[in-house]
Amino acid sequence: MRIPLAALLALSLASAALAADVKFKRVWPQWYEADSFQSLYEDRTGTELTGKWIVVRSQPVDRAGLYFLTRVENSGASIPGAIFVLHVIAPESTDTRTYSFPQDVPAGSRLFQIGLTGKDWTKPRVQPVAWELELRSADGSLLASKKSFLWEKSAR
Repeated sequence: MRIPLAALLALSLASAALAADVKFKRVWPQWYEADSFQSLYEDRTGTELTGKWIVVRSQPVDRAGLYFLTRVENSGASIPGAIFVLHVIAPESTDTRTYSFPQDVPAGSRLFQIGLTGKDWTKPRVQPVAWELELRSADGSLLASKKSFLWEKSAR
């Protein structure tokens, strides 16, 4: 089956336009204790109150961990089926660990708290040696990316 050149051009322009609409304004790793997420609302209802933030965790039942607070600026339409992909090098190993967090990205500016929790990050207040965070569309296209200084300088 042959795809007309005009269709391929339109598809690539649409992908480029989508990627231009999304960017990471800032990404900063920070350790949070489990009780940082407790609230009076949760004590009364049993439901975690996240406010205007979107919280995703590698181990959903564990709250303590290293979170990558990520400000996402999306000037286009919402992006259903997006995936945050986090590559991390921890101090105890030179191996790169990769985590995926499926999450719809709404239009506008949102703060995502992307957490490595439970067995995925057990050392309180320990920062990674290097990291890279990507946002990919449902089809795998790269929409946005941010990396630490050391990740940028490595041969990866």
